[in-house]
Order: sequence, then C-alpha cells, then structure tokens
Amino acid sequence: MLTLVSCIVVIASFMTTVNLFAERLPQFTEITKEAGIDFVHNNGAFGEKYLPETMGSGCAIFDYNADEWQDILLVNGMDWVGHPTGKRQTLALYRNNMDGTFTDVTIPAGLNLPVYGMGVAIGDYDNDGDDDIYISCLEDDRLFQNGGDGTFVDVTEKAGISNPGFGTSCAWLDYNLDGYLDIYVANYVEWSIETDIFCTLDGKNKAYCTPESYKGQASKLFRNRGNGTFVDASQNAGIIDPDSKSLGVCILDFNQDGLSDIFEANDTQPNKLYQNNGDGTFIEVGMLTAVAYDERGVATGAMGVDAADYDKSGRESLIIGNFSNEMLNLYRNEGDFFHDDAPIAQLGRTSLLTLTFGCFFFDFDLDGNIDIFTSNGHVETDINKVQSEVTYAQQPHLFRNMSEGIFKDVLHKVGQDLAKPIVGRGAAYGDIDNDGDQDLLVTTSNGPAHLYRNDGGNNNNWIKIQLVGTKSNRNGIGTRIRLKSSIGTQTKTVKSGSSYCSQSELTATFGINGDTVIESIEVFWLSGEVSELSNVQPNQKISIKEGQ
Repeated sequence: MLTLVSCIVVIASFMTTVNLFAERLPQFTEITKEAGIDFVHNNGAFGEKYLPETMGSGCAIFDYNADEWQDILLVNGMDWVGHPTGKRQTLALYRNNMDGTFTDVTIPAGLNLPVYGMGVAIGDYDNDGDDDIYISCLEDDRLFQNGGDGTFVDVTEKAGISNPGFGTSCAWLDYNLDGYLDIYVANYVEWSIETDIFCTLDGKNKAYCTPESYKGQASKLFRNRGNGTFVDASQNAGIIDPDSKSLGVCILDFNQDGLSDIFEANDTQPNKLYQNNGDGTFIEVGMLTAVAYDERGVATGAMGVDAADYDKSGRESLIIGNFSNEMLNLYRNEGDFFHDDAPIAQLGRTSLLTLTFGCFFFDFDLDGNIDIFTSNGHVETDINKVQSEVTYAQQPHLFRNMSEGIFKDVLHKVGQDLAKPIVGRGAAYGDIDNDGDQDLLVTTSNGPAHLYRNDGGNNNNWIKIQLVGTKSNRNGIGTRIRLKSSIGTQTKTVKSGSSYCSQSELTATFGINGDTVIESIEVFWLSGEVSELSNVQPNQKISIKEGQ
C-alpha cells in the first residue's frame, strides 16, 4: 500500500514529467548555407563612418512567381563612389526550388540594379495577379512591376514615384478604399556626404552620429490612381511632418472602423499614429492615444514595429523595438488608448540592454497564442568600450506568449542556432518549406543573412488562408480574418510592411493547438463584404476569394 509520502512523490514526479513535456518547443535550425543563400550585405563602409552604414537593410518572404512556394528577397546597400569594397552592389532574389534550396535569380529577374536600398514592401499594386516590389532607398526609391513571367521592370519614373529622401520602412495599404494599393514610405533624416557631421565617443576618433545631429524628414504617401501611376498625396492627406525621423511603419485599424490607420515609429522623436478620417485625410492622435512617448514621457529610439491581436481582445496592439537602455514597448490596445504593458508582460527587463531593429508578432509554436520575435544589434562597433554591458553583436529575443498577458523569453529552448549573437537588422517570417509552421529570415548590417527553419512548430494544428480580392485589392491587404475553434477566437489582419524595413509572407497563418476542427472563419473585406466558412479541417492551405 502506498503511503501518503510516496503518493506525493509519485504525483510530483508525474507533474515534473508533464511540465518537461509541455516545455518541448520547436527548434530553429539555421539552413542558410545548405539552402544556397550566400548573400552578404554591403553598407559601403570604408572608415569614414557615414550614418547610413549603421542602418542595415530589410528582407522579404513572398511568392514572386506564383508557384505556391515562398521566395526570398534581400535588400542591399552599395559602395560609396570612389571606394570599392568588392562586395555585391545589388538586391538578391532567391527562387525557392521546392526542395529546401534556393537559386539566385536576381539577374534573369531584372533586379540587378545598384541601389543603396533600405526597406521593401510587397503588394499587387496593379491587381493583375502577381506581386510587385517597392524598395525604399537612401536617395531615389524604386518600384518594380512584376511581369508575370518571372521578370520585373523598373517603372519608378513611369509610375510617378519620386522620393529623394532617406527612405526606410515602407508599406502598402488601401487608405481610400478604392480597391487599389497605395504606398507609405517612412523617411529618416536629412543626410548627405556633403553634410556629414563629425561625432565621437572618446573625444578623438570619429563615431557614428545619433539622429539628434540631423534634421528630420517628412514621410511620403503615394496614392494609386488605378491606371499604373501614383500621385504624392502626403500634404493633402495631412501626414507632412518634417520633424519626424521615421524608421518603422505599420498599418493597422486601431479603432476598428474599417479604415486603415498608419503608425510611424520615430527615432528620438514622438511616434505618430495617423487616424484615417475616411475622406482621404488623416489626423495625428499619437498623444491622445498614449503612443507618442514612453511611460517616462520620453521619445525613444524607436525602430521596428508590428501590430497584432496578441491578447485575443479583437483589437490590434503594438510592439515597438527601441535603442539599448530602452525596453521594448508593448502597447496594449484598450479601445480609445494604448497602455504600455511591457513591464508587467515581463518583456521590459529582458529587453533593456538590447537594441532592437526588426520585431514582429507571430505564432511560432502554433498554439493559438501570438508570440514575439526581435532582431537585435547595436549601431556602434566599439560600443562595448564605453558601455561594458552592451555589445555590438547581440542575441535575438523569442518571447513565447504564456497567455494572461505574460511572455517568457524561450530563446535558449529552441536550439543553439538562433541564440548566436549577430548584428541583427531586418527580420521576416514565412513558411518556406510548406509544412505549416513559420520560418525566420534575418538580415545583418554589413554581414550575411540568416535563414532559420522551424522544426516542430507544426506539431500543433494550423491553417493557412490566402485571400484573393475582387472589389478589394487583390492581396486582401487590410482585410480582417476572424477564426473560431475550441481554444477561442483569434483575429488577424493581412498587412504589408511592419518589422523593420521588411515584409513577411502575406498568407495568414493561424495555430489552433490541438483542435481538430475550425468552427468558423469570417473574412471582413475592405469593400464591406463578408465571407464565411464553417467546419473547416485544419492542416491545409485554403484560398478565399471575395464574393464567392
């Protein structure tokens, strides 16, 4: 007969086994080399420490040739005139070979143009069934139209796009609900080689300047006319702010009125939240909604940003990456305003010393709770000499959503590869092997890109939803999807841009843990139409067409 003590021991042993089993998480395995991705970012650095060299570039995961497999685009800088580095000078487009490898198709795709690129946004701006590419640049942005045959054509001038500023993150949106995608481009500061300023950390040697040294730049909103051309609508729309120093942009409908709003993450300047008035204009409500400053009333060094319904409230909240010695912001959407929950969500202390560029919400273990990934790395190579606790190369963060508003950094529980310190910049997610779970792509400043395969995320059930708009834009960007299963109700919005200068897969992925059936899926199109499905089987990709 078991004694009381022995029963307690048996129960404790059982609970320990259960807890260990519960902690078995997907593993992220770096497959960059074996996948055939040999890209190395070129910031043109040759010793003069020009400001743009610190910023890095973004990346995109998208299906450029419509073969149902996600491809990879890596944005690149280039050499400064008269100072050759011997490095690559162009973008890099890698076609998915459907077998775990990729082929560099930059040249045959027509993308081998030298530009000092920063950000990328993917969207079908002409509604012809294939995805086009917008590249924000240090000087003149580029718009590449997809020819539908695996090639792209530079139509920047023809389309009327002109942004001679310091472009950073960018995003497609349909702000006026006409069924055509418009483009928002965040601009940073007024900088040129001629106006470069000498800054120093030690009083002797030149260091990279902080943005306070330069004047800000107004961002741009280009309205799609629907005939292949765009018009600069920035002033008429009311988003002109020459004091902004923008690095991140995110499109969301924070007040759930069916209109796309714009959040702009500003470096050392107040963040902006442009509320869509529905008449082609916006009003800035950052102060009113409490997202302009942190809880100290200070404008942070904000960079990357993303929005998602992480708390299953039906409202989109914000995650913002900041400078070192400034924790992440987790702005929970309370309806009329936001509240920074980073400290109570247990994100604050962990993220205090890291400098975060790329950041986004995604469900890496498909348990139905939205997690957070951040790409970290400092801007000053010698920072450790003056701040002993801060390093140039840094580990990322992978915060698992434990529900009830709490997150736990599980970086060291998902394999050794992801935990290696890098000088992280852009970051995106997407299912590159079509196994249902979301893999990671991260860029570095003046260094290699990193591709991490998610192994085991699909141990839980999932569904992928691709939207095809007819009255709304073809990608369904801005469309809200609501899914119900036994674990509860989840909402996602299909969006372009976010993170830092990057673009994740446009297909919406929902994790449903162990649920074996999806009770309902509702799609709320920007046109006002609603598509409904019921009793859907998981572990498949489905396509939902507007009006059918």
